[in-house]
Amino acid sequence: MSVSMFYSMYAYLSHIPRLHALGIAIFAYVVYYLIQVVKRPIIACSEGPFKKYLIRKMPTLENKYWPTFWCVESRAQTVLASLLRSQSLPRVNYRREILSLKDGGEVALDWMEEGCDESAPCVLILPGLTGESQAEYIKCLVFAAQQVGMRVVVFNNRGLGGIELKTPRLYCAANCEDLCEVVQHVRRTLPAHCKLGATGISMGGLILGNYLARKSDEARINLSAAKIISVPWDVHKGSDSIEKPVINNLLGRHLAGSLCRTLRNHLEVYRDIYQDSDIDIQRILRCKTIKEFDQLFTAKQFGYAHVNDYYADATLHNKLDHISVPLLCLSAADDPFQPLDAIPIKAANQCTHVAIIITARGGHIGFLEGWWPSTKDQYMCRLFTEYFTKALFDEDGEFERTANKMHEHFLAKRTVELGSDANVPPAVLLVDKPVEQLEHKVKLM
Repeated sequence: MSVSMFYSMYAYLSHIPRLHALGIAIFAYVVYYLIQVVKRPIIACSEGPFKKYLIRKMPTLENKYWPTFWCVESRAQTVLASLLRSQSLPRVNYRREILSLKDGGEVALDWMEEGCDESAPCVLILPGLTGESQAEYIKCLVFAAQQVGMRVVVFNNRGLGGIELKTPRLYCAANCEDLCEVVQHVRRTLPAHCKLGATGISMGGLILGNYLARKSDEARINLSAAKIISVPWDVHKGSDSIEKPVINNLLGRHLAGSLCRTLRNHLEVYRDIYQDSDIDIQRILRCKTIKEFDQLFTAKQFGYAHVNDYYADATLHNKLDHISVPLLCLSAADDPFQPLDAIPIKAANQCTHVAIIITARGGHIGFLEGWWPSTKDQYMCRLFTEYFTKALFDEDGEFERTANKMHEHFLAKRTVELGSDANVPPAVLLVDKPVEQLEHKVKLM
């Protein structure tokens, strides 16, 4: 009976005119797109001043996200977004500043202030793993900020952006010492009345997030608002996800190759220093995955016993409670670099200062939308400008009042948490609860 039904169905379908079959397929895809793809983003945030402010002031959060109709798959979004932006966005003419750091290292700060008033606020941007100021996703944000009159400064990590290494140290996701110096310098450079915000993309989001958590009081003094995009919240799970076959693994190999090229560009610095150490530069240059590179180089250079210790230290999902700067986060549920179950939704729902916006689609730094994606008005950029124009211009002072209420809740929650610990003496209630993970010293030899 079942065999005859199968043949009957096969005979029926095989005689359907091709045009009709195409129409049925298109109709089925449209239904799938409208039901499974187009969704209103999830807002993971505690019920309090921050969430109320975001819902009231940011209309994008109340609307459904409509990914590009013919490009909804996560890897396709990731790759196509990069290709479109790189082909359509012109080179940015920054004003470059070389900042000398306390240990003798140097980083490049690229400023874009064209068309900005003297009182214009500023956003500090941290690129991803091997990104720099001319990366296509950075230029996308820079042009978006320029359109609304905000100045921008891009922080190029050591060894990136065409800068020679002055010390053997590069950078890692768990160390925010360089960022501390950059934030302090930018704050001193700007007029006192100009507000400063910061945004980090991918690994730049990890560095910024660790700064906000570990230097909570210092960050609150210097920054009015912060935003992170496509951050790998749980680095362990992110690493496992990017190594899955086949397409994810190809993306990971591409990034690993970029890391090796960065190291190769500064080979003269490392050849003599690590000649008699356990760091094998030639072996590192043949790495095929990010985790392999981190295990052989990054973890050892920054003094970690094992790459898993480094990843545990860099991970953000268990540090959200320490953040006291209003932080808006944008993540896609289908990000190939970070599975949905690694996004700390439950933790964000209990935090006073963190809101995670989760779209059903978008890939990694993709977030394309419309029939033909525009590089001028993209979901990622629109959310970026909506948030920072409200937070940094703050013409009616409402964001500042909201931030003060948030901090009151933060201090009250901290007092209750510390007070509930019978082993904590009363005097400890007067100081901030320290972050469990400590800064690691750089291992140069």
